[in-house]
Amino acid sequence: MAVTRVEKDLLGEREIPDESYWGIHTLRALENFPITGRAINTNGHLIRGLAAVKWAAAAANEELGILDATRGNAIRQACQEILDGKLHEQFVVDVIQGGAGTSTNMNANEVIANRALEILGYARGDYSHLHPNEHVNASQSTNDVYPTAVNIATIYAVHELIESLKFLRDAFQRKAVEFATVVKMGRTQLQDAVPMTLGQEFGTYAIMIDEDCSRLEEAALLVGEINLGATAIGTGLNAPVGYTASACEHLRRKTGLPLVTATDLIEATQDVGQFVHLSGVLKRVAVKLSKICNDLRLLSSGPRAGLNEINLPAMQAGSSIMPGKVNPVIPEVLNQVAYEVIGHDVTITMAAEAGQLQLNAFEPIIVKSLSEGMAHLGAACRTVATRCVDGITANADLLRDRVENSIGLVTALSPYLGYVESTAIAKEALLTGRNVVDLVLEKKLLARDELDRLLSPEHLANLRVVPTEHADAPATSTR
Repeated sequence: MAVTRVEKDLLGEREIPDESYWGIHTLRALENFPITGRAINTNGHLIRGLAAVKWAAAAANEELGILDATRGNAIRQACQEILDGKLHEQFVVDVIQGGAGTSTNMNANEVIANRALEILGYARGDYSHLHPNEHVNASQSTNDVYPTAVNIATIYAVHELIESLKFLRDAFQRKAVEFATVVKMGRTQLQDAVPMTLGQEFGTYAIMIDEDCSRLEEAALLVGEINLGATAIGTGLNAPVGYTASACEHLRRKTGLPLVTATDLIEATQDVGQFVHLSGVLKRVAVKLSKICNDLRLLSSGPRAGLNEINLPAMQAGSSIMPGKVNPVIPEVLNQVAYEVIGHDVTITMAAEAGQLQLNAFEPIIVKSLSEGMAHLGAACRTVATRCVDGITANADLLRDRVENSIGLVTALSPYLGYVESTAIAKEALLTGRNVVDLVLEKKLLARDELDRLLSPEHLANLRVVPTEHADAPATSTR
């Protein structure tokens, strides 16, 4: 038979598997919230955030005489082990839970307390020597511990997403350089517009992504405002004088993040506006990435009956019935992740709006939505970069022929032919199906060498010379 230990809470006694570091409060949460089948340990950033908060709280409590050095050291050692990746499997409560994160905080208190007891030479569950609430949770409440841990986890996740976005941005920038002289027709409203280069088109995608990296960095700074020290509702009840500043300083040093204590802790305890803002930025990222993937799918459509301007690398058979068919499966997966993030934005909006009076009880669904969205976006960006963008090739001859046969070419020649003559050439080309270039030469409107100059990529796409020292640098924007 399995070895168990008995633990007590306000509802009574329960048997706990003795090998478990979690205790009775976690057991009740496991029974109460069998919702997703996904435990909070699937969010490693959150577990590390919790451990960092508990480490900082123990350091501040020891500094202020609330904890003795023996208990303080044991708690911090247990927290450091969790920060190093140990015991994550012991964080078992469901990611969606009632109680405003109380179950998550209690799970952390119990795991840290029982590991600290082991460090001190006591048995798990022997809380008379070191207690989950009295010692690990000293000077704290779920209502400041959990939001602070969520903020830390969110900042870590934002930084990871930014790195993935930059990875994709760089892939597009390399293609922009590779396709710098590949002339093609630009389109507005899906109609021929004026010439450009494929390099310009791909360079635009790099700039779009770079813009979003900047917006995410700004949003992360807002998330760096924490309410640690607020305790239950922001009044700081049961936290000693000096605790708030001390805990924040220890936490800032431990995480390396630019964390600051909120100006008003009552406001910070109930307001989750920073997550609404971040979710809006994530939606912007998702929309723009999806637009880019739509472009890739459209530009590669065909290969015989579509645009067929570029070739996406073939990754798998596209049909169980149509031999030889290959589909743009990699852009499609990023499209779907984008739709997921947009849906999460609605969830986060409703959860933020539903917060009542001095606390928002729905941060668990907020952090689940944010963390999933950012993790999936990051993975999709790297997948698109390595399994799609890096292998894209251009049908350069086809693109050039289309430019020379396009009525839009007349726009590039009109300053030299005049508007009236250009209109006549465009009309004749449309009626006869003949090539604009051939008509210009036949009518001796321009000499061959002059026409060749005007049809060069530099002229057609109105290219600007990039200084050599910046030629390989990622494109940037201030938007």
